[in-house]
Amino acid sequence: MTPRQRLEQWFLARGWKPLPFQRQAWRHYLAGESGLIHTPTGSGKTLAAFGGPLIEALAETTTPASTAGRRTRTARPLRVLWITPLRALAADTTRALAEASQAVGLPWQVAQRTGDASARDKRLARGGKLDVLVTTPESLSLLLSYPDTSAMFADLRCVVVDEWHELMDSKRGVQTQLALARLRRWSPQLRTWGLSATLGNLDEACRALLPPGAPPRVLAAARPRPMTLETLLPDDPARFPWSGHLGLSQLARVLERVFAVRTSLLFTNTRAQAELWHQALASVWPEDAGTLALHHGSLDPGVRKEAEAGLRDATLRCVVATSSLDLGVDFPSVDQVIQIGSPKGVARLLQRAGRARHRPGETGHVLCVPTHALELAEYAATRTAIAEGVVETRRPPRLPLDVLAQHCVTVALGGGFHAEDLFAEVRTTDAFAALDAATWRRVLDFVVRGGDALEHYPEYRRVVRDPDDVHRVHDRVVALRHRLSIGTIASDGSVAVRFLRGGNLGAVEEAFLSRLRPGDRFRFAGRLLELVKLQDMTAYVRLVKHGEGVVPRWMGGRLPLSSRLAAQVQATLSGDRTSPEMRALRPLLSVQARLSQVPPPDVLLVELVRRRDGQHLFVFPFAGRRAHEGLAALLAWRLGRRQPNTFSLSANDLGFMLSPQLPLALDVDLLRSLLTSERLVDDLAHGANLAELARRQFRSIARVAGLLPPSLPGRTPRSLRQLQASSGLLFDVLSQHDPGHLLLALARREALEEDLQIAAMETLLVRLSGRAIALERPESLTPLAFPLWADGMRAQLSTEDWQARVRRAAEQLERRHGR
Repeated sequence: MTPRQRLEQWFLARGWKPLPFQRQAWRHYLAGESGLIHTPTGSGKTLAAFGGPLIEALAETTTPASTAGRRTRTARPLRVLWITPLRALAADTTRALAEASQAVGLPWQVAQRTGDASARDKRLARGGKLDVLVTTPESLSLLLSYPDTSAMFADLRCVVVDEWHELMDSKRGVQTQLALARLRRWSPQLRTWGLSATLGNLDEACRALLPPGAPPRVLAAARPRPMTLETLLPDDPARFPWSGHLGLSQLARVLERVFAVRTSLLFTNTRAQAELWHQALASVWPEDAGTLALHHGSLDPGVRKEAEAGLRDATLRCVVATSSLDLGVDFPSVDQVIQIGSPKGVARLLQRAGRARHRPGETGHVLCVPTHALELAEYAATRTAIAEGVVETRRPPRLPLDVLAQHCVTVALGGGFHAEDLFAEVRTTDAFAALDAATWRRVLDFVVRGGDALEHYPEYRRVVRDPDDVHRVHDRVVALRHRLSIGTIASDGSVAVRFLRGGNLGAVEEAFLSRLRPGDRFRFAGRLLELVKLQDMTAYVRLVKHGEGVVPRWMGGRLPLSSRLAAQVQATLSGDRTSPEMRALRPLLSVQARLSQVPPPDVLLVELVRRRDGQHLFVFPFAGRRAHEGLAALLAWRLGRRQPNTFSLSANDLGFMLSPQLPLALDVDLLRSLLTSERLVDDLAHGANLAELARRQFRSIARVAGLLPPSLPGRTPRSLRQLQASSGLLFDVLSQHDPGHLLLALARREALEEDLQIAAMETLLVRLSGRAIALERPESLTPLAFPLWADGMRAQLSTEDWQARVRRAAEQLERRHGR
């Protein structure tokens, strides 16, 4: 029996049949090629990537000389490196790869090397006793910081990067690119395979991942996995709220659907929303409370593992989760996925829908639960986009010099480097292909001296250029601090939460806990907790059985609608209204049309409303919240330059609101002159306070680049306030004494590109210049304007006052417009 037949026999024993794209992947791998496997979740990507190395190893074990040589080796060569973005995914992948290798008769050692790995796995990984290693980008970079790692990877045959779409548009993806370049230097024949389920720019994804010069080979399933989207429509659409974000009015109907199947995954978009939905379900849960669980990124790994085990063993009825379970953890027992609120993107919904019926050949399905009326249009738009094959693109970063500086110190720790050699190596990556020699010298100067302003401080002189021209790290404290801080994930500002007598629960943001006093209660990890004391960045709590408690809020929790889906929403609102969601929206759209208009895609709707609380200007570009935040700041600056004024701003995914202190006199010609791309960067820098945005960006950049080293083990962790003070001081020192410092320039660039979305803003303004402007003056707030007004009031009033005022306004509008 040939090696390929042995693998196919195992497939048949499991009731499977190798799919054409899997056979293609095996064939290309065995021919020494690299590629990207792009198929829906649950279609068999893992075995498509792993089958080639299995067949290759089986062929080699049949050769007597190879077998004998292998028995005499003291350390076995690592054959397959599997990189995954999530620790939870690492554990699941390790089990799957071990099962497959054992099933075909290969006595392979498979282990993981992540922050959650066991002592045994870490020992095997460092001791060169593994055939397959599953790791994360951070743990791989940590391995590269040890001099003996090069021998471990010298015979590496294959590296697989799982969920590449999740990594490629972040600095973690750049970290991965740099690590791959180092591995290819040690093992030139290394084959690279990426796995992805939801990407719109596949050629760009290949360029960022595959070896230089490799053709952008993409393998896909012959037919995409069918996926159906069902919306849980409100009983009375005419009474459904115009704004909101929780959707708890549908709790009873959601509970009914949960108990209609064996196991459900209920996804929310934020951790706070997950805590609230878990609390609401727990209050009406009709069976053993142990069958309901919670899973999000701030919970302790042990808590998350319990939920994952319950899903895997089918002992849980429902798990309330966030994006922590978006990725490819395999739970075949999950029968149903429920999405609370808009998914905010086509790719995200496809990813989540794939978690249900995660079995080859099964159809995906997702039940969507709207939290307010306009989300019905987002669901209808998402269904259309899926049918048309529209998926968002993800752009890989270019020239993030903080990541490069960190990598230089890592390589200096891992045996050292010659500057010319490492320069050539990093330029083989997509992220640094445009790196010039002058910028490279500045990066080297930074890791060696700290730059002009910091050269007198020993802690910033981390790398030494030795007489043999090799750059190395000699200081043990520098080495320890660097290894503790490897990675690009911003994690400062968190306070650990643990029982006074017992285990860890997870972490919440320092800003939230700093407002609580001992004796105050809050809800976290699905429990009602009482704060006992806050000490050394740890909150000690006790369990409380009854009462009320606030729910933590996490910064950056609100997901923006993708620009492609936002444009689809506008087309859906003004287009065909035969879908169930659009039929349910007819009463609301009738009110919108009567008061103002429902704008088609070629019209920019502007509404000017005068109320007792003042004048409000509403603009609806349908470009997503992030673009609207920048556009609101730009328009406010330009209006204020014409006539001194003070504005309050509010933005959502459909548009933005400006509320001036002094009334505005507007016409279409003035609006068109304000919405121009001329002097965009200068005006946006003033309107959005670019200097302050750059200061905020600098904190994460400084941490990645090594200017804010972590506390040493046994020392009290630094608080967010201390980190802000340290980064602020560094920012001011560099701004005054070294204004051309490469990290300051990077902070300004990232503030423009990430916070202000300068490229998207310019594209949007060009697009708006081709639209007709419809300036309407409705007699009251319209359905499109009301959510923006409500959000604007939130910033001005206490929670209780805001809720009462929004409720009164909604009731008045309903009475006035017959809802």
